[in-house]
Amino acid sequence: MTTSSTSTQSVRFETTDYERAGDYLTSVYGMTIRMTGRRVGYSFVFTQLVTPTFSVGTAGQTDGMSLDVVDPPASLYVLRPRGAVIEYRSPKTDQRIGPSELFIASEGAEGSPYRVRWTNGAIEATALPFPLLNRVAGVQEGEPPVQFTDLRPRSRVATRQLAATIDHLVEGMRDRPEMMATPLVASTSGQLLCAAVLTAFPNTVLRDPTIEDRHDSHPRTLRRAIAYIDDHAHEDISVTDVAAAANVTIRALQHAFRRHRATTPMGYVRLVRLRQAHLGLLAADPTTGTTVTQVAAQWGFFHPGRFARYYREIYGASPYQTLLRDAP
Repeated sequence: MTTSSTSTQSVRFETTDYERAGDYLTSVYGMTIRMTGRRVGYSFVFTQLVTPTFSVGTAGQTDGMSLDVVDPPASLYVLRPRGAVIEYRSPKTDQRIGPSELFIASEGAEGSPYRVRWTNGAIEATALPFPLLNRVAGVQEGEPPVQFTDLRPRSRVATRQLAATIDHLVEGMRDRPEMMATPLVASTSGQLLCAAVLTAFPNTVLRDPTIEDRHDSHPRTLRRAIAYIDDHAHEDISVTDVAAAANVTIRALQHAFRRHRATTPMGYVRLVRLRQAHLGLLAADPTTGTTVTQVAAQWGFFHPGRFARYYREIYGASPYQTLLRDAP
């Protein structure tokens, strides 16, 4: 069964047929998956929440199951056991992942097959398309795509932070699908998740500016970037887009914002969107049914509590106070 809003889908599939379970996973993930295991007394349940930029699926079953992934996938998969133990094998590594851990299956991007096996229980797979990861990582034309140098997070703290981000987004997708369907929310949530993955797992993204980058991080660069952000904050923009508009590398752009504004390019994007939400609240008439949640979602803010905190830090009042300032 599938239910959907404009751009968020909720999927559920159940079967007691082992081969149907394998065929279904193959169709969902768009890669050849060979499944092996016991076929008698088998039960399989799959649920998935899907947005235009990422998906989170959970597969639970009553037997040990093996998935042989033989084709390069189109997405990076962050795996999390949910009461199961995962065994991951590839030509490069053998790993065992427990319920409190996260792991990425990234070797398929290079065409290397791998096997995932798990015991009775469930695993969660968060899928992020590689083009979006590269975009958020700041990979520019002609540069090699981002590669992960370790399939485990940098630390336990990184594991907890990424798990919390995934849970936070799943909560929004499940409980507020109409908000997640808002175009800016769909784009910013995907970028947020990619950034969290890039922060959690060691990778090849070069973060320190070169001498040339430092030379290019002058006020003119900042002015070009700010002008672009001010004009395009209502669109799905990334740090790559801003750097291209400013005609500098992403590292130079980031250094310019740190040097002259003590923030990041996307931090400034959030500030501009927050200002637009403020103007929207000032112009709104609460008697017509306009809510803070609606205005926030229009500008890419999908977590009401976090939006309220950002708003209070800048404007010294809650967004609800602004919306209801003239209400009888």
